[in-house]
Amino acid sequence: MKQKIVQVDAFTERVFGGNPAAVCIMDQWLPDTVMQHIAEENNLAETAFAVKNETGYELRWFTPETEVDLCGHATMATAHTLFEHYGHPNHTIRFFSPRSGDLRVERESDGRLTLDFPTDAIVEIEPITAITEAIGLIPLQTFKGKTDYMLIYDHQHEIEALTPNFHLLDQLDCRGVIVTAPGNEVDFVSRFFAPQCGIPEDPVTGSAHTTLVPFWSKKLQKALLSAKQLSKRGGALSCEYLGERVKISGRAVTYMTGEIHL
Repeated sequence: MKQKIVQVDAFTERVFGGNPAAVCIMDQWLPDTVMQHIAEENNLAETAFAVKNETGYELRWFTPETEVDLCGHATMATAHTLFEHYGHPNHTIRFFSPRSGDLRVERESDGRLTLDFPTDAIVEIEPITAITEAIGLIPLQTFKGKTDYMLIYDHQHEIEALTPNFHLLDQLDCRGVIVTAPGNEVDFVSRFFAPQCGIPEDPVTGSAHTTLVPFWSKKLQKALLSAKQLSKRGGALSCEYLGERVKISGRAVTYMTGEIHL
């Protein structure tokens, strides 16, 4: 059996930037163990698997170690793949995730792709010593979302200078830890650490912005926000807070197409 695979760099205008994801558009679901093996073999932050349904596509995401509830950059990569390599006929793709519900991606007139995701519900909590020790810097505030912790800091240079202890991070009971601060040239910046999922530092994390955008929208009292993720590869995002939904926009480019021999 041969399965087509496409590798896409999301949240970037150039290859070798943004966040890479592999995409498999399938006629029917493979066994979970096989999809997990493919994701492990790809060794990317996420591999997305999609199967056409009555309204669009059912979509799932796997890291090299586990299936995850939501992944923004791999959803963008899947939409890019469907538009560019499978001839999707209109400007909107409807996805359904068994873990996160209805998701949509729209191709804008300028070529950008806009994710329409549910907003994360976040609550402020007391600082957690284990997280502070793992990150190495005491935050101004700590929040807990559905799957991640979010730590707030004063300045962009603090985010840039962080050198987390990944061994300690790997012991935390969460998907990952978001660190964020006001940006020098954008509204806010962030980094995302998720060694628990086999991703020490994710290059650009669309799903983390469902947590980031509600906070910064209220903090800055604006609905339209510009963002940058300060990883080595880097990524640029345009965001809009809509209450129960968040829109996250960026660009994507194809890096590679190929076949998996199963």
